[in-house]
Amino acid sequence: MLLGTFGESLATAGSSFGLITLAEIGDKSQLVCMTMAARHRALPVLLGAIVAFSLLNLLAVLFGAVASNWLPDTAVYVIVAVLFTIFGIHSWRIKPDSNTDNIAEKSARSVWIAAFLLVFVSEFGDKTQIAVAGMSSAAQPIPVWIGATLALAVTSTLGVLAGRTLLQRISITILHRISAIVFLGLAVYAITRIFN
Repeated sequence: MLLGTFGESLATAGSSFGLITLAEIGDKSQLVCMTMAARHRALPVLLGAIVAFSLLNLLAVLFGAVASNWLPDTAVYVIVAVLFTIFGIHSWRIKPDSNTDNIAEKSARSVWIAAFLLVFVSEFGDKTQIAVAGMSSAAQPIPVWIGATLALAVTSTLGVLAGRTLLQRISITILHRISAIVFLGLAVYAITRIFN
């Protein structure tokens, strides 16, 4: 049965929530949310991340461990490295502007799409997706999906809040440079994973 008893479902969702929250704190997707929220409106960033995580968790629950094997690890890391390099170079090249209104220049839709793609590609086959796949093969799939998705929504929200707080304390030029360094660092990390 997909749900089991209410108590079992609650326990499964709770353990899934706790495990995934601990695994995701300080992970690259949280850094992506923080970096993007420092430069763009928070809501599209958060919604893009949550939709990406919902879909990723759904894939993990539906297909179990097979979902993480759709693409070879090398291909995933190459895609992540290229994507993060592009965003890093773009962030570094943004010209300083005395008017910080340029943060909201991009449409909510384009920010949402960028957040969705960054999180989806960088987290596809990640340890949390594999953990969700493993948990769903041993426990009730729907509570696992609910707990894991809530956990990733919470960690993404924390990343977005941290990014928005930084915006109030640090100039936009410095944030662009920090964003570039974070994205390029993640690209280098992805490249090192190709050779492991």
